[in-house]
Amino acid sequence: MTTSTEGGLWARRFHPAPSSPSQLFCFPHAGGSASFYFPVSDQLASVAEVFAVQYPGRQDRRKEVSPSDIADFADQVYGALRPTLTARPTTFFGHSMGATLAFEVARRLEADGGELAHLFASGRRAPSRIRDENVHRKTDEGIVGELKLLAGTDTALLGDEEILRMILPAIRSDYQAIETYRCAPDVTVRAPLTVLTGDSDPKTSLDEAEAWRGHTTGPFDLRVYPGGHFYLTAEAAAVIALLRQHLVTLSQPGCAR
Repeated sequence: MTTSTEGGLWARRFHPAPSSPSQLFCFPHAGGSASFYFPVSDQLASVAEVFAVQYPGRQDRRKEVSPSDIADFADQVYGALRPTLTARPTTFFGHSMGATLAFEVARRLEADGGELAHLFASGRRAPSRIRDENVHRKTDEGIVGELKLLAGTDTALLGDEEILRMILPAIRSDYQAIETYRCAPDVTVRAPLTVLTGDSDPKTSLDEAEAWRGHTTGPFDLRVYPGGHFYLTAEAAAVIALLRQHLVTLSQPGCAR
């Protein structure tokens, strides 16, 4: 698997396409890494340049400390990627914690005078919807149990003690960041917003997904798929088709967004 970088260590291009008229940035879930989006890059390389955000504390960045605060996380991402984000029409896709992080990076982009073509928020309740969750305070075994419950991490990795020792600090920091995050109901972005959710996601009810509507002043759409928190694994073809349709439309001459 060949990877190139732009924006330092933070953005990975598995299929570089610098001549593409638009670009897609994908934000992983808590404990996730850039490689989670390799299939997305593979399928969409013909219509856009796909960047997968690589968080600290995992894979080749495993010796770095992962931020335990979403605001700090978003500041670091935006600071590293700012020149790249303004180079071409840009779309964000984030899943779970990645949806919240993408929202916060979009806020910073817009506050800086930039524009986001579209924000796709997947598998996460609206920023202003709070649940009392403390997975980050659990024992290592408790965190592993949570990962198995959500089926978001390769079960083979969860059985490998050496790998677990390497990734658990980053996973704990991710959970602390998302579980301590707070956002007022009137905080918005201007970008059009599409929310994707699984109909049986234990972490996001349909009402909590619908509540994203209040966090954009642009058009809003809600897409519901069969499945749980990681519905997008089974529904990858449908999700990629949705992204493809958006990116093709975005690349048409005269299309502002």
